[in-house]
Amino acid sequence: MIRYGTNPIAWANDDDPSIGADIPTGQILHEAGRVIGFDGIENGHRWPEDAQATRALLAEYGLRLISGWYSTELLTRPVADEIAAAGPHLARLKANGCTVCIVCECSNTVHGRPDVPVNDRPVLDAAGMAAFGAKMEEFAAWMAVHGITLAYHHHMGTVVESPDEIDAFMAATGPATHLLFDAGHCRFGGGDPEAVLARHVGRVAHVHAKNIRPAVTERVRAEGLSFLQGVLAGAFTVPGDPEGAIDFLPLLRILADAGYEGWLVIEAEQDPALRNPLHYQSMGLGALKAAAREAGLDRTVPA
Repeated sequence: MIRYGTNPIAWANDDDPSIGADIPTGQILHEAGRVIGFDGIENGHRWPEDAQATRALLAEYGLRLISGWYSTELLTRPVADEIAAAGPHLARLKANGCTVCIVCECSNTVHGRPDVPVNDRPVLDAAGMAAFGAKMEEFAAWMAVHGITLAYHHHMGTVVESPDEIDAFMAATGPATHLLFDAGHCRFGGGDPEAVLARHVGRVAHVHAKNIRPAVTERVRAEGLSFLQGVLAGAFTVPGDPEGAIDFLPLLRILADAGYEGWLVIEAEQDPALRNPLHYQSMGLGALKAAAREAGLDRTVPA
């Protein structure tokens, strides 16, 4: 079964909460659930800490919690400490019926730093990646015992950004560690989304349908802008945007051929003051559903 989701970061940014701070929480949920018609929404800083309160709030708008980002610090602390730190987050996901946990190593990331160029991100050597992957696999195995699949988010500004790093990370981990495939981060990170997805589709547990504006991402690289400066400049957008560079139909065909079942999430942060979230998320969902139907991924979508 395919379900369609969004992320509140389109309305209210988590890396910089000042972006979209004026948009009421009720407006975010009403537009996402009642107006646009998403099935679910990922976690955000606006939702209550209490798991049952989150479940009740989202249900008011016909939404369910899809998953939530968890920042690991495995490069700087033992797996046992990571497990202890992640316990409350995992319990919150389970209480909301989530089956995946979005994980990204953030002990040394620069993507949340407005003053650091994304080009200056940390890089692991081969030995470092192997050691990191072994720890992540142990952490993922613990999650699996508790019924949650770890979906690792390759992400700009982190130690798993480029296509070579995605390949190396997947080689360094085992069957418990799955991939969150993000088309936009893949392309921004220098990869060919079709090629990367084809190599790893068998371990993809979650999908972010994020698009990019190549003129902006190229400027971010050339001018040494930070990740957040790139976001505000319009680096990311949604499927179906004429300014976007990514064709999602071939990606959805790869997923269909692999028998993918799960969430397709339009997670595309933009400056809501310049690019109306209701307009862009509506555009994105319409385009994504049409492409999923054509790809044979979702036969429940009307022709």
